[in-house]
Amino acid sequence: MPGAIYAEGLVKTFGDVKALDGVDLDVPEGTVLGLLGPNGAGKTTAVRCLTTLLRPDSGKLTVAGLDVLKQPNEVRRSIGLSGQFAAVDEYLTGRENLQMVGQLYQMKARAAKARADELLDQFNLADAADRTAKTYSGGMRRRLDLAAALVVSPPVMFMDEPTTGLDPRNRQMLWEVIKQLVSGGTTLLLTTQYLEEADHLAHDIAVVDHGKVIARGTSDQLKARTGGERVEVVVHERDHIEIASEVLRGFGKGDTTVEEHTRKLTVPVTGGAKLLAEVIRDLDTRGIEIDDIGLRRPTLDDVFLSLTGHLAEEKTEENGADTTPDTKDRKQKKEAAK
Repeated sequence: MPGAIYAEGLVKTFGDVKALDGVDLDVPEGTVLGLLGPNGAGKTTAVRCLTTLLRPDSGKLTVAGLDVLKQPNEVRRSIGLSGQFAAVDEYLTGRENLQMVGQLYQMKARAAKARADELLDQFNLADAADRTAKTYSGGMRRRLDLAAALVVSPPVMFMDEPTTGLDPRNRQMLWEVIKQLVSGGTTLLLTTQYLEEADHLAHDIAVVDHGKVIARGTSDQLKARTGGERVEVVVHERDHIEIASEVLRGFGKGDTTVEEHTRKLTVPVTGGAKLLAEVIRDLDTRGIEIDDIGLRRPTLDDVFLSLTGHLAEEKTEENGADTTPDTKDRKQKKEAAK
């Protein structure tokens, strides 16, 4: 039984560029899938295909049990979408923006106003509710855009880098909103440039590169692929590198790497904090003075680097993407609400 969001063999090309090359996704109801990948990997293109904003070249797509290609209008009524850029009408007030979205979804005027008030409070925008959006800061516009995506409490949500432009406090606030949504049964596909965000929110993570899913699993499963824990030691004297390397070999579960210019040695290990204490004792016994030592566990940054050969970078435009973000995303949001 396919999940609430399902893609099989999804292909999309732009001229000679194959943005998606047979992508398979399956997101169970009430869970969060984090879609990660380097710039231009195809994440946003996948979201646009699943939300009816782009027609794929081939593939089977269903959202909320509806066929994306055959039932696009029904799909649009079942989803919420927050794009990469704040897609608000700057000449309307914050309240009017939210009420407009409610009316596009055919909510009664009183219900749309009540929902707008509720969301303005939830996103800390009540004090600015009757100011035009063009007077809002970038972070305020972002929050208003996210509130608009939640007007109808859709069963399926797509968030394409939702916290870009938010400060740490507002990012944490949005994380709590997402957790509440999912605990209430909402299914979410989340693309993000913040690996900490995926680590914190996603039940499952799919890593995309060159239009293909190259790895899938929980955060812990993906981290385990990078080799587990490592001891990192920075010796005080360069002359002690060779002796320290010999000590670490006795504890390591693989080769010791040495960075001569920083005097840092790294070795994969198992054993946790207890083993770290033994390493410190043995180094001290050999008379090796250290500037720093620590037990490092792999992060999603390490996963990114090991799987794709790239560090996660700030998002630029996907292959084939429009370069007029405000107009484009405002138009897309209105299309999705029809």
